[in-house]
Amino acid sequence: MEPTPISDEALMLAFQAGSREAFEHLYARYRGPLYGFFRRRLYGDQRAEDLTQETFLAVIRAVAHYEARALVRTYLYGIAMNLLSAERRTQRKHPPVPEEVTEPTAGNSSDAALWVRQALEKLEDSEREILMLREYEQLSYAEIAELLKLPVNTVRSRLFRARMALKEWLEPARNAEDTDRGEATKGATLARAEGEAI
Repeated sequence: MEPTPISDEALMLAFQAGSREAFEHLYARYRGPLYGFFRRRLYGDQRAEDLTQETFLAVIRAVAHYEARALVRTYLYGIAMNLLSAERRTQRKHPPVPEEVTEPTAGNSSDAALWVRQALEKLEDSEREILMLREYEQLSYAEIAELLKLPVNTVRSRLFRARMALKEWLEPARNAEDTDRGEATKGATLARAEGEAI
Protein backbone atom coordinates (compact mmCIF):
# COMPACT_ATOMS: atom_id res chain seq x y z
CA MET A 1 0.00 0.00 0.00
CA GLU A 2 1.37 3.39 -1.05
CA PRO A 3 1.65 6.11 1.55
CA THR A 4 -0.92 8.89 1.27
CA PRO A 5 0.67 11.97 -0.32
CA ILE A 6 1.06 14.89 2.04
CA SER A 7 -0.91 17.99 1.05
CA ASP A 8 0.92 21.10 -0.09
CA GLU A 9 -0.53 23.01 2.84
CA ALA A 10 0.76 20.44 5.36
CA LEU A 11 4.20 20.58 3.72
CA MET A 12 4.25 24.37 3.86
CA LEU A 13 3.31 24.38 7.54
CA ALA A 14 6.00 21.75 8.24
CA PHE A 15 8.53 23.88 6.35
CA GLN A 16 7.44 26.90 8.38
CA ALA A 17 8.14 24.82 11.52
CA GLY A 18 11.67 24.13 10.25
CA SER A 19 11.45 20.96 8.13
CA ARG A 20 13.93 21.10 5.27
CA GLU A 21 12.50 17.84 3.91
CA ALA A 22 9.06 19.47 3.58
CA PHE A 23 10.59 22.26 1.48
CA GLU A 24 12.36 19.70 -0.70
CA HIS A 25 9.02 17.96 -1.35
CA LEU A 26 7.40 21.28 -2.32
CA TYR A 27 10.36 22.09 -4.54
CA ALA A 28 10.14 18.69 -6.24
CA ARG A 29 6.39 19.14 -6.86
CA TYR A 30 6.50 22.68 -8.20
CA ARG A 31 9.88 23.20 -9.80
CA GLY A 32 8.75 21.77 -13.16
CA PRO A 33 5.34 23.48 -13.28
CA LEU A 34 6.82 26.86 -12.31
CA TYR A 35 9.62 26.49 -14.85
CA GLY A 36 6.99 25.77 -17.50
CA PHE A 37 5.00 28.80 -16.34
CA PHE A 38 7.97 31.10 -16.93
CA ARG A 39 9.20 29.32 -20.07
CA ARG A 40 5.87 29.75 -21.85
CA ARG A 41 5.80 33.46 -21.05
CA LEU A 42 9.44 34.45 -21.59
CA TYR A 43 12.06 33.87 -24.23
CA GLY A 44 15.02 31.97 -22.94
CA ASP A 45 15.37 28.80 -20.89
CA GLN A 46 17.97 30.32 -18.57
CA ARG A 47 15.78 33.24 -17.53
CA ALA A 48 12.88 30.85 -16.86
CA GLU A 49 15.18 28.75 -14.68
CA ASP A 50 16.42 31.84 -12.82
CA LEU A 51 12.89 33.05 -12.08
CA THR A 52 11.87 29.57 -10.92
CA GLN A 53 14.73 29.68 -8.41
CA GLU A 54 13.79 33.23 -7.39
CA THR A 55 10.23 32.03 -6.68
CA PHE A 56 11.51 29.45 -4.22
CA LEU A 57 13.92 31.97 -2.69
CA ALA A 58 10.94 34.27 -2.08
CA VAL A 59 9.14 31.38 -0.37
CA ILE A 60 12.16 30.75 1.86
CA ARG A 61 12.47 34.45 2.75
CA ALA A 62 8.76 34.83 3.54
CA VAL A 63 8.11 31.49 5.24
CA ALA A 64 7.83 33.08 8.68
CA HIS A 65 5.02 35.31 7.41
CA TYR A 66 3.11 32.59 5.54
CA GLU A 67 -0.54 32.23 6.52
CA ALA A 68 -2.64 29.38 5.18
CA ARG A 69 -5.33 31.66 3.68
CA ALA A 70 -5.02 30.23 0.18
CA LEU A 71 -3.81 27.05 -1.45
CA VAL A 72 -0.04 26.77 -1.58
CA ARG A 73 -0.29 26.38 -5.34
CA THR A 74 -2.06 29.74 -5.60
CA TYR A 75 0.52 31.26 -3.24
CA LEU A 76 3.40 30.02 -5.42
CA TYR A 77 1.80 31.21 -8.65
CA GLY A 78 1.11 34.57 -7.01
CA ILE A 79 4.83 34.95 -6.30
CA ALA A 80 5.59 33.80 -9.85
CA MET A 81 3.13 36.36 -11.31
CA ASN A 82 4.82 39.16 -9.34
CA LEU A 83 8.27 38.08 -10.53
CA LEU A 84 6.98 37.82 -14.10
CA SER A 85 5.54 41.36 -13.91
CA ALA A 86 8.89 42.68 -12.65
CA GLU A 87 10.71 40.81 -15.43
CA ARG A 88 8.39 42.26 -18.09
CA ARG A 89 8.98 45.79 -16.75
CA THR A 90 12.73 45.17 -17.00
CA GLN A 91 12.35 43.82 -20.52
CA ARG A 92 10.41 46.92 -21.59
CA LYS A 93 13.33 49.07 -20.42
CA HIS A 94 15.99 46.75 -21.84
CA PRO A 95 14.42 44.54 -24.53
CA PRO A 96 16.04 41.10 -24.88
CA VAL A 97 17.53 40.10 -28.21
CA PRO A 98 14.64 38.32 -29.97
CA GLU A 99 15.23 34.82 -31.14
CA GLU A 100 14.72 34.26 -34.86
CA VAL A 101 11.21 32.95 -35.41
CA THR A 102 10.37 31.18 -38.63
CA GLU A 103 6.90 31.16 -40.08
CA PRO A 104 5.29 27.75 -39.62
CA THR A 105 4.11 25.78 -42.63
CA ALA A 106 0.67 24.20 -42.69
CA GLY A 107 0.60 20.43 -42.41
CA ASN A 108 3.86 20.12 -40.50
CA SER A 109 3.04 18.73 -37.06
CA SER A 110 6.37 19.92 -35.64
CA ASP A 111 5.18 23.47 -36.31
CA ALA A 112 1.90 23.02 -34.41
CA ALA A 113 3.39 24.39 -31.18
CA LEU A 114 4.69 27.42 -33.05
CA TRP A 115 1.22 28.01 -34.56
CA VAL A 116 -0.32 27.90 -31.10
CA ARG A 117 2.32 30.19 -29.61
CA GLN A 118 1.85 32.75 -32.38
CA ALA A 119 -1.92 32.59 -31.99
CA LEU A 120 -1.59 33.05 -28.21
CA GLU A 121 0.54 36.15 -28.77
CA LYS A 122 -2.33 37.69 -30.76
CA LEU A 123 -4.73 37.46 -27.82
CA GLU A 124 -5.25 40.34 -25.42
CA ASP A 125 -2.87 40.09 -22.45
CA SER A 126 -5.59 39.48 -19.85
CA GLU A 127 -7.30 36.79 -21.93
CA ARG A 128 -4.01 35.10 -22.81
CA GLU A 129 -2.99 34.94 -19.15
CA ILE A 130 -6.30 33.43 -18.07
CA LEU A 131 -6.18 30.87 -20.89
CA MET A 132 -2.61 29.88 -20.05
CA LEU A 133 -3.32 29.62 -16.32
CA ARG A 134 -6.28 27.36 -17.05
CA GLU A 135 -4.89 25.20 -19.85
CA TYR A 136 -1.17 25.02 -19.08
CA GLU A 137 -1.03 25.48 -15.31
CA GLN A 138 -4.34 23.62 -14.78
CA LEU A 139 -5.59 26.13 -12.20
CA SER A 140 -9.28 26.11 -11.31
CA TYR A 141 -11.54 29.08 -12.06
CA ALA A 142 -11.51 29.97 -8.35
CA GLU A 143 -7.70 29.83 -8.19
CA ILE A 144 -7.37 32.04 -11.27
CA ALA A 145 -9.92 34.48 -9.84
CA GLU A 146 -8.00 34.67 -6.56
CA LEU A 147 -4.65 35.01 -8.29
CA LEU A 148 -5.78 37.79 -10.65
CA LYS A 149 -8.17 39.37 -8.14
CA LEU A 150 -11.16 39.03 -10.47
CA PRO A 151 -14.68 37.68 -9.97
CA VAL A 152 -15.04 34.03 -11.05
CA ASN A 153 -17.65 34.98 -13.70
CA THR A 154 -15.18 37.44 -15.24
CA VAL A 155 -12.62 34.65 -15.43
CA ARG A 156 -15.18 32.39 -17.12
CA SER A 157 -16.22 35.00 -19.70
CA ARG A 158 -12.63 36.02 -20.52
CA LEU A 159 -11.63 32.39 -20.83
CA PHE A 160 -14.53 31.78 -23.22
CA ARG A 161 -13.55 34.82 -25.32
CA ALA A 162 -9.91 33.73 -25.34
CA ARG A 163 -10.81 30.22 -26.50
CA MET A 164 -13.02 31.59 -29.30
CA ALA A 165 -10.33 34.06 -30.42
CA LEU A 166 -7.69 31.33 -30.33
CA LYS A 167 -9.92 29.09 -32.40
CA GLU A 168 -10.31 31.89 -34.96
CA TRP A 169 -6.56 32.46 -35.15
CA LEU A 170 -5.87 28.74 -35.53
CA GLU A 171 -8.67 28.12 -38.03
CA PRO A 172 -6.63 29.30 -41.08
CA ALA A 173 -3.93 26.78 -40.17
CA ARG A 174 -6.48 23.97 -39.98
CA ASN A 175 -8.08 25.08 -43.24
CA ALA A 176 -4.67 25.08 -44.94
CA GLU A 177 -4.02 21.52 -43.68
CA ASP A 178 -7.46 20.42 -44.91
CA THR A 179 -6.79 22.06 -48.28
CA ASP A 180 -3.46 20.24 -48.58
CA ARG A 181 -5.16 16.92 -47.72
CA GLY A 182 -8.04 17.75 -50.04
CA GLU A 183 -5.67 18.49 -52.93
CA ALA A 184 -3.91 15.16 -52.38
CA THR A 185 -7.26 13.33 -52.27
CA LYS A 186 -8.51 15.19 -55.35
CA GLY A 187 -5.26 14.30 -57.17
CA ALA A 188 -5.60 10.62 -56.28
CA THR A 189 -9.26 10.62 -57.40
CA LEU A 190 -8.34 12.36 -60.65
CA ALA A 191 -5.52 9.85 -61.30
CA ARG A 192 -7.92 6.95 -60.64
CA ALA A 193 -10.52 8.51 -62.97
CA GLU A 194 -7.90 8.99 -65.67
CA GLY A 195 -6.81 5.36 -65.27
CA GLU A 196 -10.40 4.14 -65.67
CA ALA A 197 -10.91 6.33 -68.72
CA ILE A 198 -7.93 4.77 -70.49
